[in-house]
Parts: sequence; C-alpha cells; structure tokens
Amino acid sequence: MYVGALTLDLLLGDIRSLKQKRAVVRPIVAEVRRRFPAAAAAETGHLDLHRRAEIAIAVVSAEAANCVEVLEACERLVAGRPEIELLSARQRLFNEES
Repeated sequence: MYVGALTLDLLLGDIRSLKQKRAVVRPIVAEVRRRFPAAAAAETGHLDLHRRAEIAIAVVSAEAANCVEVLEACERLVAGRPEIELLSARQRLFNEES
C-alpha cells in the first residue's frame, strides 16, 4: 500500500479579503475532488493570508506509480488555473516500511 501526498503553495491574484480568497480556493479544491474522486483535497495552510493558499492532496493506492500519476495530474490541473500562480509543489510517497 502506498500513500501519496502533494502540497501546493499558491499565490492568488488581486485578492483583498478572505471572502474573495474562499471564492477562488473553494472551486479549485472542488474541481480536484470532482475530477479525481479517489483523491482527498483540502486547503491546509496560509488560512489567514489573503493572497496565499496551501492545498494538500492525498491518494492511497496499491501501486506507487498510480499514486504518482494521480498526484502529477492534480498538480497540472491546479497549475493550469489562470487566476493563481503555483509557487511550489512538494510530492511525497509513503509505503508500509516508511
């Protein structure tokens, strides 16, 4: 069994309030969940900053290659959004031994 984790650090556009931030981040998280039903996604960091967001995505699979494939597809999906800039992406893979 493998668990893949992806953490995305995002810079948002011209956002002036947390309400505006939610209006940008929620649809991104919802789209990841809709397009990849086997993945869990949530906003996990920079909760009190207007122009920054951190989104985490997790996948469980019997094969490491499947975890990596799904996480890379999620990263491409988020990076392709025109209203955000992907500052960094950190991918980790855990198995039963680690």
